[in-house]
Amino acid sequence: MAKYKWTFANVGGVTRIRIHSGEDIRHLGELDKKMWTVLSCPTTGLEISETSLRQIDLDGDGKLRVKEVIATAEWLCATLKNPDTLLEQKEIVALDNIADEAILAVAQQVATDKKVVSVADVEAALAAVTIEEHAIPAAPLEADVIAAYKAKQAEYAAYFEQEKLQKLGLALIPEETPKPGMTEKKFLEMGAQIAEWEAAKAAAETANADALAAAKAVYEPLYKLVLLHRDFFRLLRNFVTLEDFYDNDRETIASFQAGTLIIDQRACHLCMRVHDMPKHDAQAPLSGIYLLYCDCESKKLGKKLQIVAAMTQGEVKNLSVGKNAIFYDNEGNDYDATVSKIIDNPISIMQAFWTPYRKFANWVEEKINKSAAEKDAKAFDDMTAKADAAADPNAEKKPAFDIAKFAGIFAAIGMALGMIGTALAAVAKGMSGFTWWQLLIVFVCILLVISGPSMIMAWLKLRRRNLAPVLNANGWAINSDALISVLFGRTLTEQAAFPIIKDPLAAQKNKMKPWVATVITISCIAVLCLGGWGIYKYLTRPATIEEIEQVADPAAAAEAAEAILETPAEEAGE
Repeated sequence: MAKYKWTFANVGGVTRIRIHSGEDIRHLGELDKKMWTVLSCPTTGLEISETSLRQIDLDGDGKLRVKEVIATAEWLCATLKNPDTLLEQKEIVALDNIADEAILAVAQQVATDKKVVSVADVEAALAAVTIEEHAIPAAPLEADVIAAYKAKQAEYAAYFEQEKLQKLGLALIPEETPKPGMTEKKFLEMGAQIAEWEAAKAAAETANADALAAAKAVYEPLYKLVLLHRDFFRLLRNFVTLEDFYDNDRETIASFQAGTLIIDQRACHLCMRVHDMPKHDAQAPLSGIYLLYCDCESKKLGKKLQIVAAMTQGEVKNLSVGKNAIFYDNEGNDYDATVSKIIDNPISIMQAFWTPYRKFANWVEEKINKSAAEKDAKAFDDMTAKADAAADPNAEKKPAFDIAKFAGIFAAIGMALGMIGTALAAVAKGMSGFTWWQLLIVFVCILLVISGPSMIMAWLKLRRRNLAPVLNANGWAINSDALISVLFGRTLTEQAAFPIIKDPLAAQKNKMKPWVATVITISCIAVLCLGGWGIYKYLTRPATIEEIEQVADPAAAAEAAEAILETPAEEAGE
């Protein structure tokens, strides 16, 4: 027997099988399992009808596996004369395409136009099924009496049992124990009546359910056929391959894409439901994707869900935990979304370029805020301490500030400033011989030294961005990489594009004539250039003998600082 010839293609940076004919579906059982993109996936939480997926889940464990997909493919190819129609994903099946005689006979009964049978035809037939029901016996007592009996049944049974033991001298019932409102005989008779009625009722209901299931079983194979005729090929495009995900047509979405998140003037199309957050905590960081976890709620629908959205384009400075957004599911329903967690990974090379500066700015801001808070607390403590001292004249006074002790510190600060100035002068002198283009190269090199490592790490991570860990966290067994390149990532996140419009308010504020604005601008630039040139000349001037001696002799510097500090204010003013 000749080996079936498959077609392969590079999809998402990985070589995958291509399914483009009914014959490919017929020979799925011959495909090496190592070549399947997915080995298993859940039957819930996907954008494919759960009713259809349950038809494939032969063992009913809530998972679809390779062997079940193969068995379903073989059944469909045996039931249809031309399995190529599966690729059309239509919810109608032509009667002349049904090879199974039993299914065809049922289809001819339920088909409305006698040429094709649809999902709606079969569902209407299933809804119209009727049976001759077994009569359910009437209750022996009123419903509230039965409910009261069941509520007190355990309590009364325990009491009557204790009463028997008490008569034998084996137990003693406390006097405060409430007595049943009936005799034990009446209690047992009532229990027997209710039990007999419940057993008869359950038997009738079971018989009716079995009869209804048997009547509907006639339509089940046809129902399975029309459902899978519509949905099976889509499952293959998300199971054997990931073609729906990598399709450039945005109208086609993968079965795991739950909707679109609108946030920070961007639309994130790669959104997935989250069912097990601990698994995401362990797996999702390995994806290398910038991920936003959001808690979503629709009060109109009375539904809550949690999603994870991939951000693959733009900046992240405005994204933070607690930020609000709107999530739209694939049916157009909107949910209030709040960011609950962020997994930070590079989005682009340009974003990585600015990352060190953004982190440094955040660090400086944090230090300033911390210093301001400490000074504010210290000022408050000093103020309260002075108030307490004024109120209590016997309070211990702090020693006066001994400025002589800090003369050495001031001298050391002066030395440090001198050394820094000397270093800056040496740098400026070394660069004084550079031309403008050499200075530009030096500036670019400094930027690369600062941002280069971040950009290199970003480039490495962007090359490895992989959706497979996120799918694994959602219960999928992914058998290959699902890479997201930079170009492909731009299609998963859309940025708002506004036309260039002149601001009328800005025009009203700026009533200055153009030539005046030009003169002011040139003057400011000239002042900045002259100031920079003056600083440069000052830093590159030769050091005086006094400055050299002061830097070379720390003791003399300390004595000079001490002498200045001991000089009276009047003399210092002179």
